[in-house]
Amino acid sequence: MPQNDTMTTVPPPITREELDAIDATQWQAVLQADAVLAARWMSAAARLGHAEAQAALGQWCLDAHGLARDEVQALHWFQCAAQQGHGMAMNMMGRCHEQGWGTVADAGKAASWYRAALASDLPEARYNLANLLASGHGVAQDHAQAFALYRQAADQGYAKAFAKLGRYFEDGLVVPRDLAEARRCYRRGAEGGDFRGQFCHAGMLSAEGRHAEALRWLHKVSEGATPRYLREVGALLLQATRPEYRALGQGMLEKAAP
Repeated sequence: MPQNDTMTTVPPPITREELDAIDATQWQAVLQADAVLAARWMSAAARLGHAEAQAALGQWCLDAHGLARDEVQALHWFQCAAQQGHGMAMNMMGRCHEQGWGTVADAGKAASWYRAALASDLPEARYNLANLLASGHGVAQDHAQAFALYRQAADQGYAKAFAKLGRYFEDGLVVPRDLAEARRCYRRGAEGGDFRGQFCHAGMLSAEGRHAEALRWLHKVSEGATPRYLREVGALLLQATRPEYRALGQGMLEKAAP
């Protein structure tokens, strides 16, 4: 369906009754429509008090999807949805407080929001809370609880959690050291698209002398990782003995440069 036709088929709601009558197919049509038109529609729905629309609009304010990035508005809409019990909005309230998006950074408040989001069984909230517990940022450091949360998120198929689990098994922290399980976790994270898992998986392959495979995964890291992570691992690769790793590390640093 052409994008303009989509938004003609699903005009912006004027009343809550109209909004409640929107079915799943029409909702998906809005999500897939032209970004600017979709943002107007979602704004109208959010103002009518629709929690899913408020959460979506909050994310679009962060992503600059159809409108300018506005962290303050993102926080506002996440809070509106969170007050209605929307789990992902609670998780994103945690992210906003952890990162300082639209508010002063406060890891303690972030942890409280992540804990609230656990009631919605979100793997993202488990993972985010585990990160704070593992680092002791804003909460007392608790590797045992962090490991349990990572494992729960991994059991839900959350790719990012596998790399963190792999580190516990590789280092023998909380659990007995188990390199075979570490390899399995890293591979699962890598195959799920997590750039940290891809880097760790590549490290295991390299240690086994499987350099061609390792390089393929490292190229995926270069394509998908954040600039901060590229700077971190790029610097590590510059210390490698093999020139192909050093060259890739240099490329990561150049890509991550401001």
